[in-house]
Amino acid sequence: MGPPRVAHVLHVDLDQFLAAVEVLRRPELAGRPVVVGGDGNPKRPRQVVATASYEARAFGIHSGMPLMAAYRKCPDAVFLPSDHPAYDAASAVVMATLRSLRGDDGEPVVVEVWGWDEAFVGVVTDEPEVFAHRLRAEVLAATRLSCAVGIGETRLQAKTATGIAKQERLSAPAGQASGVARLTRAQWIPSMGDKPVTAIWGIGDRTAARLAEAGIHTVVDLARADHEDLARRFGPRIGPSLRVLGLGGDSSPLVDEPWVPKSRSKEVTYTRDVVGAAAIEAEVDRLAHEVTAEVTAGGFVATHVAVKLRTPTFFTRSRISKLPAPTTDADEIAATARRVLGRFDEILRPDEPDHPRAVRLIGVRLMLQPAS
Repeated sequence: MGPPRVAHVLHVDLDQFLAAVEVLRRPELAGRPVVVGGDGNPKRPRQVVATASYEARAFGIHSGMPLMAAYRKCPDAVFLPSDHPAYDAASAVVMATLRSLRGDDGEPVVVEVWGWDEAFVGVVTDEPEVFAHRLRAEVLAATRLSCAVGIGETRLQAKTATGIAKQERLSAPAGQASGVARLTRAQWIPSMGDKPVTAIWGIGDRTAARLAEAGIHTVVDLARADHEDLARRFGPRIGPSLRVLGLGGDSSPLVDEPWVPKSRSKEVTYTRDVVGAAAIEAEVDRLAHEVTAEVTAGGFVATHVAVKLRTPTFFTRSRISKLPAPTTDADEIAATARRVLGRFDEILRPDEPDHPRAVRLIGVRLMLQPAS
């Protein structure tokens, strides 16, 4: 018998997914700058870009940018509204295609879905690069959507490798980059060691600032850090896990379960501020009823209700409350949302006649579990 076959983790990331789905529906848009977000009207204020095609990104347009700013950068771009059902359907075909694949041992791959356009794939194979190219070809044939694939021994390595693959495709002449990259534990420190800790998936600016207080600035610093000191600074669970990230991530097995959204939200950035406590409460009530209807139609029940407010000065706060029992009762959920709203003392102190309270954004989010 030969050596045992090795299980590899692959990270699959679809290219410019929302824009790509829109171009498939409208082939005449191929090669043009396409921007998806809000209701598709870039002249309506307080809307943001959900995604932009590579042609639009060449003008400096990126996700999270106000649509009006995107319009100023490229007034000739095609602006389209977000269409969640279309993206759900396209994603479902992609994930079904991934699940149809098998490894060298003849067994189906393990697919851990992370969203519309992203999944980890566990496969037993002696030639992971060959398998990755086959995966890309199968997805393209089934959906006409392209993707980048990263290969690693852990999720973190695979996810990081995908970023390398995407960067290579952007910098290489057209058609010359493979769309596949690989990182192993042996390559992790030589490749990532000198990079700032924010180069690690899952470490943001706030965590980086706290690590800097401990003299930890780079990936190799984190890999060599004292786990007991990290535990004192970040807690007994988070602290040591940060050092594991510095070493390239943990090897916990992938979970092949259907992707279930953890929450559903309804959020509105208003063209004009909502002024006065009564008007704000009415909007919270309306949004709570609307998001409950979507949750019920999707076969879920709500367990918690959260409310988010943002003032004209961009001061933003969220509050959350647990429901007495999981429910789809819209009136009960709305009543809970109104009670949560009452906890925003720093924003909704009693209106003064000359200075009524105002907000520019209101959101209601429900934490979910599948209906039994």
